[in-house]
Parts: sequence; C-alpha cells; structure tokens
Amino acid sequence: MNPTVRKFIPALALVAAVALGYYAWSALRNHGPNEGLASGNGRIEATEVDVATRLAGRVEDILVREGDFVSAGQPLARMQIDSLQAQRDEAVARYQQALQAVAGAEAQVALRDSDHQAAQALVVQRESELDAAQRRLVRSETLAREGASSGQELDDDRAKARSAQAAVVATKAQVAAARAAITAARTQVTGAQSSVAAAKASVARVDADLADSLLKAPRAGRVQYRVAQPGEVLGAGGKLLNLVDLTEVYMSFFLPETVAGKVALGSEVRIVLDAAPQFVIPARVSFVSSTAQFTPKTVETVSERQKLMFRVKAQIDRELLMQHLQQVKTGLPGVAWVKIDPQAAWPLQLEKKVAP
Repeated sequence: MNPTVRKFIPALALVAAVALGYYAWSALRNHGPNEGLASGNGRIEATEVDVATRLAGRVEDILVREGDFVSAGQPLARMQIDSLQAQRDEAVARYQQALQAVAGAEAQVALRDSDHQAAQALVVQRESELDAAQRRLVRSETLAREGASSGQELDDDRAKARSAQAAVVATKAQVAAARAAITAARTQVTGAQSSVAAAKASVARVDADLADSLLKAPRAGRVQYRVAQPGEVLGAGGKLLNLVDLTEVYMSFFLPETVAGKVALGSEVRIVLDAAPQFVIPARVSFVSSTAQFTPKTVETVSERQKLMFRVKAQIDRELLMQHLQQVKTGLPGVAWVKIDPQAAWPLQLEKKVAP
C-alpha cells in the first residue's frame, strides 16, 4: 500500500465515524428510538395573566410578593380611593336630592288632583244654579205673558240665567285646566323618577370603580414579578403584577413538515427536561400550527433552521400539575417526544416517570 495513502487512513476513519455518529444522532433526533416517534426541543411555558388597574390612579399597596401562590379572587393590590369616595358622596347626595324631587312632584300631583275634584264639584254647583235660574226664567216668562209680573223682573231672571250659564262654562274650563295641571305634575314625577334612576346608576358606577380599586387574582397562580411599586401613579390599564397559571403548562416545539403532517391532536407526548432527565412527563398534543415557519435559532441547529417547521404544543395534564404545583417551573428547556404512529410503543427510557 502506498505510504501516503496509509498515512491518511486514520483521518478518513475518524471522518467516517463522525459522519456515522451524526447520522445516527439526526435519525434519533428526528424519528426517535423507532420510526413511530419524533422529537423536538422546546421550553416549558405557562399561561400568563397581567393584573392591571382599570382606572388611572396611585398604587396604595401591593399585598403579595414575587413567587407567592395566590388563589382566584384573592386581593393582590389596592389603589387610592380618596377621589372615588368623594365622587360617591356626591352621587349619594344627588340621589337623595332626586328622591326629594320625586316626593315634591307627587305632592303636586295630589294637589292638582284635589283642585280638579274641587272644580268638578263647582261645575255641579254652577249647573244646579243654572237649572234653577232657567226654571225661574220660565215662570217669569209665563207670569209676564199673563200680566202678573213686570218686565223688569223678567229681564232680571233672564240675566241671572245667562250669568249662571256663563258660570257653568267657566267652571268647566277650570276642570280642564286642573286636568292639564295633573298631567303636567305627573310628567314632573316621571322626570324626577328618571333623575332618581340616573343618580342611582351614578352611585352604582362609583361603587363599581371602588370595587375595581381592589385588584384581585383572576385565577389561581403564582406571582411571577411585580411591575409597579406602592406610590407609583399608573394610567388606565397600567400593569402591577404578572401571574403565571401553573395549571396551564405546556411545551412548544417544532417538527419538520414531513413529520408534522402525521401528528394528530391528542397524540401522546413524553417530555424530558434538561434539569431532570431522570423524570418523564406525560402530555398530549393540544395544538399543531396550520402554517409553516422558520424555526427559532434557540431551538435547532443551523442546518435545521434552513427548513420550514411547524409549531406543536404539548399540554401537560392539569391533575398531574396540581399534584406537583410547588415543583412546576417555567422556562426550563427540554425535549418533547411525540407519537406519530398511534400503534408505536414507548421505549423503556420514555415510560412515565414523574417525580413523587
């Protein structure tokens, strides 16, 4: 054998070994221990919620610290309420004023109703007087024709009859005016009642603002970090805290298009974290992206980044998370293995092994 060729044999063997090892690593990485599995790198994530103030104001106190576990509805922070309390006092005063206006308007209705009844009674009286005057006039006319009465008496009776008739017309007009006054008074009652409803709504609105000044946890979780401190003035929507819901934990990883098309929702997943490789965490596929994207640089190698990948989300079971709530951490990197063949069996190293 040529001495020159013999000198390069070890180097060629080393290159071949490296190439073989890389091929085996790539095959294991992309397809898993057998052809029914695939894997991808990712990080543990969880649903995050920002706790923010609905109204602008000054932060009076923050009741929790970073890392604290909180339950749904637990008070987390308080905003200053001096101006809101003053607004509520003003709204309550307007409400009482509106109630008094309703009482006054209702009293006016009662007064106008009594005026109406009095006018109706006066109409009856004037009609009776008119009837008497007309009867007297008839008698006077008879007596005048018979010569038993003077013309002056007849003229007087005629004048009295016309006067009684005019009084009836006037009293009927008073009845109509009293009826119109009742309608106007009832309209005032309706307006006053509307003012009461508006004032009551103002009190309710301020009460809602006062309730919102005490910020409560929208769900159970852990305080991840504080954004604001007591004494700071925040605008509407200003953030105070960030919560992470440790019962909604998942890992996002990426698979090439040749593999992602075989992954079904609900497929079994096994997650192995770099921080605890001795434990295998069971999960299920809850999301598969419908569009391809470039893999983030922190996930795959340079050669893999040249390919379009599909994002897959593996959701960890809520009951399992509740059992290990104190140990759940977000941001931990690891590898997710997913079944692309439902009939494939998990290898021994991927059997369920959750920390006790």
